[in-house]
This record gives sequence, C-alpha cells and structure tokens, in this order.
Amino acid sequence: MKLSNSLAFLLIVLFAVLATPIPSQASDKSFEKLMVTEWDYEMQHNPVWASVLGDRRWNDRWDDLSLAGIQRDDLHRKEVLKQLKTFDPAKLSPANRLNRDLLIHLYSTWIEEDGFRWYLVPESHATGLPEDFRMRTGVQSAAQLATTLRFEQPKDFEDWNARLASFGRYVDQVIALMRQGIRVSMVQPKSVATRIPGQIEKQLVARAEESAFYTPFVKMPATVPASQQTQLAAQARTNIEQTVQPALKRFRDFLVSEYIPAAPETVGAWQWPHGPQMYSFFVRKYTTTTNLTPDQVHELGLVEVKRIRSEMEALMRQTGFNGTLKDFFHFLRTDKRFYYTDPQELLLQYRNLAKTIDPRLLKIAKTLPRAPYGVEPTPAEVAPDATTGFYYAGAPDGSRPGTYLVNLYRPETRPKWEMVSLTLHEAMPGHHLQTALAMEMADMPNFRRFGSYMAFVEGWALYCETHLGYDLGMFNDPYDRFGQLAFEMWRAVRLVVDTGMHSKHWTRQQAIDYFLENTPRQELDVTNEVDRYIAWPGQALAYKIGELKISELRKSTEQQLGPKFDLRAFNDEVLGAGPLPLSILEQRINTWTATQKTK
Repeated sequence: MKLSNSLAFLLIVLFAVLATPIPSQASDKSFEKLMVTEWDYEMQHNPVWASVLGDRRWNDRWDDLSLAGIQRDDLHRKEVLKQLKTFDPAKLSPANRLNRDLLIHLYSTWIEEDGFRWYLVPESHATGLPEDFRMRTGVQSAAQLATTLRFEQPKDFEDWNARLASFGRYVDQVIALMRQGIRVSMVQPKSVATRIPGQIEKQLVARAEESAFYTPFVKMPATVPASQQTQLAAQARTNIEQTVQPALKRFRDFLVSEYIPAAPETVGAWQWPHGPQMYSFFVRKYTTTTNLTPDQVHELGLVEVKRIRSEMEALMRQTGFNGTLKDFFHFLRTDKRFYYTDPQELLLQYRNLAKTIDPRLLKIAKTLPRAPYGVEPTPAEVAPDATTGFYYAGAPDGSRPGTYLVNLYRPETRPKWEMVSLTLHEAMPGHHLQTALAMEMADMPNFRRFGSYMAFVEGWALYCETHLGYDLGMFNDPYDRFGQLAFEMWRAVRLVVDTGMHSKHWTRQQAIDYFLENTPRQELDVTNEVDRYIAWPGQALAYKIGELKISELRKSTEQQLGPKFDLRAFNDEVLGAGPLPLSILEQRINTWTATQKTK
C-alpha cells in the first residue's frame, strides 16, 4: 500500500518522537544534588576562594596544602568523575546535559594536572590569581584578603584572628611542597624565585599595627562592642607578632637559603620531569582545545605577529613619522608627551577613561550587570613585579565591587597610548562586564557562575580591545589606535615566546629581545611579562586563541545574517551562558545564528 507524502511524514515524526529518550526528573534531581554537594566540597577545601566569593562558612581557615590533603582531594575528584559518567545524558535535561559535559571536562582537567604534580610549584612572584573556581593564594599575597573580605560582626574578626593564628601552619605546608619540588627538580627558575623574597621583606614590620594583616582592626565598626574591639585587636597583635611575622621570616629564609640555590638558571617547563607532556597539557587546558600542539601555536603566533606588524607600519606612516618601526617604538617609549610623572594624575586619567566608556556600553550590549566596579591602585608591595593592570572580581553578595587595579609604580614607564586598550580589557566591556554578568545568572549552577575558562574569559577581554573598542568609538586618536595594535601584538608575541621558552628551549633573554623587537612596550613591563609566562606555563596562550575564535564567530555570523546581524544580540549570546570552552561556545553561536536566519 502506498502512503501519501503527508501521512508518511507524520509517521516519521511520530517514530522519531517515540525513539527520543525522555529526560528523567529523578536523574535531573540526583545530578543537581551532586552539583550542590560537590560545590560545597570545593568551597570547604578551597576556603580562601570561598571567602573571596562571599561564602563565609570557612572564614577561619586557609587552604590545606599538605601532601595528604592534596592527595585526598585528588582521590575524591576521581570518585566524583566516576559518578558523573554514570549519568546517562539522554535522561538529563538539555541544561544538565551541558552541565555534565562541563563538569567531566573540569574534573578530568584537575586530575590530569595533579598527575604532573604541578602542586609542587605553589609559589611564584605572581601568585594570587583566580583559576577555575579556585584561588592560587601566594604567601606574599595572603595579606590582601584583609582588604577584600567583609568585617562587620565580631565573628568576622574572630575568624580573621583564627586565620592569623594558623598562618604559620599554612606557610610551613607551602615550604614542605616546595622542598618536595626541590627533591624532584620541579623548581621555579632563578629569574622568578629571586623576585619573591623582596615581596616578603616588605611585609616584615617593626610593629604589628604596621602589618597589612592588621588592617581590619585599624577602624572597627560600631557593630562590634568597644570591649570586644580592644580584646580582638590585642589578639590580632599577638597573632601577628608571634605567628605571622615569624612565618614570613621562615619563608624568606627558606627561599634565600634553600630554594633559590636550587633554582635553575635556564627557563622552561621542558626541563621539569615529564615537562614536554605537561606543557602540552597546559596548552590544551588554557586554550580549551584538544588539537592544538605547542608547535602549531608557535607557528600561529609567527603569522599573527607578521600581520599585526604590517598594520603597525601602515599606521605609523599615517602619523607622518619618518623612520623605521624600531625608531617609532623608541619614540613611543621615550617621548615625554606620552607619559605622566605624577602617579595620582595617572590614576585620575584611568578613572576618567572608565567614566567615558561606561555611558557608551549600550551600543554593544543589551544586557549590562547591576554590580558596580572601581578603579584602584595596585598594592604597593607587589606593584614593582606586577603587570600594568588587573581585574579583581566583586563579591556575589554585593559586599565588594569589582576592582580594576592599575599599576602606578614608576608612571614614567606607563604610556598614555596603552590606557584605552587596558581599560577596555580589564574593566568595561571586558572582565567586569563578563564576570559580573556570569555571577548574576542565578539560574545557573555555581561552578558555571564563578568558574573560568581562560580562553573564553581572556579571549572576550581581548575581543573587547580589538573590536568593541572601535564599535564604542574609543580609538579616534592615532596613538590610541597604535596602542590597540601594540596590545594585540603583545598577545600575539605571547604565542611565540611562551611556546619558545617552554617547548623550544628559548632563553629568557631571547624572549625579552623578541618582545622588544615587535612591541613598543617598556623593558620593565616586558621583563615582568616574560617572567610571568615563565612562572605560569601556557596561561598566556589563552588570550589570542580565544580572541581569534570569538572574532571568527562574529565574522561568520555577520556574513550569514547580513542586514539581520545585531551586534548587541551577538555579544549577549556570547556571554549569555557564562564562560564556556571554545568548542562549546562555537556550537552555541552556530545554533543561535541558524535560529536568527529563520526569523
């Protein structure tokens, strides 16, 4: 019997519906319970990061960095990974299917990293940065918590005193890890290790009241009774004098007498046990791609450097400058018109820039975060070793705004032409827009609201410089435009020098020279950057790889939609599910683009 086309079509649809697995409410509930349980586990076992996020349940302790604690967490995550794989994706809702995939990716990454014993290198001059939903807390940056957390009730001060009292144990755990690193030849190179003692020295004070750890007790709120204020402050002074200061001295002495003498002169992950395999892992981790090798990243960097250099030469000619690109770099580095001499004037101009950008944001996005942000100086004790700017996320409960930290150390080395690009990247519409929006997505699980995929987060911020800055009308001055190219070149150079040092046995000086040859950045800044790449293998690759993917997706979407393309809707879609691995972001944007075409 011959069926009509309509009836045949209806039967095909019916069979397809019957064959499609129906999500199980029980499976979703069980999976969601696991997500909540495991988030609490990670917060309890990363209490510093929990505190930064405004979760004060474990405010009285530091992370457990003992080898036993690290091994316990590794075994736990292996068990969780087994549990995650028992959930049948077909029985989960589409949202939980994605959550399952992301958690499997996350736990697999943690387990693989611990297999390389990266935890034996817990310190560098640049520790204290968030990664995944954990905080890499350096001994020298621990005091910054004192200005980050809320201190409103007596318990807040009691918890801080408990942290001060246990600081010595925490420092001794870090020393024990680093000693084990020495035994197995996993030690930061001398160029990195020699920077840390000076950071510790600045925290060794004559009086407890001069310590940054004492900051919460300088002016205590009226919510704490006067009698308790006196008692709590006295206990803090005792803790700082008897525990914190001796621990800092022990750490400094260990660095000087044991760690630095064991540190290699050469740089690069290649010299550590299983170094090439570990660096290949870091390339995959930070780019969130499974098919990029160090050699491929290196070659991509060379191509990007050549392209951007050509654009720089064309823009240089437009300014009327007569000379080579090298001459122009020298002009940008040395001409006094490009620099402020007063740190406070530099800070004021950064704040004015932020105020200029903020009212224009609706040109590029429909959805803006409620959370505010501020522009503040980088803490003086780390400024000499820190990069030009950094974003510190606000607390989800609104108790602390996002903070754009700008480096005021030696303002004569901080050119005006980099300020627009830096502000677009670190503040709005870069890190603050992306991070605050994700935090405000209350319907998403916490590991996605507060998590981070470097290629997404840093790729978005670089996309803000290279594309959205022009969309916002922020590059009317030719030197600001050259600053944008200089910043883009900076990220392209990273692809070359990071892989150069960690995979191709480049020396530190080779990396510095290549950097100076292709960018107009000051040598102080270049040296700090190169040492950061040495200390944190692979992280620097995330920026350019992520920006290239987002730019590719925008170009493809524009071509497919033509006059239907809506920049604000596109940007909202990129940010609308929080940070994602690049492959999943690509699927999301392709699906959205196909939907827009049918409208």
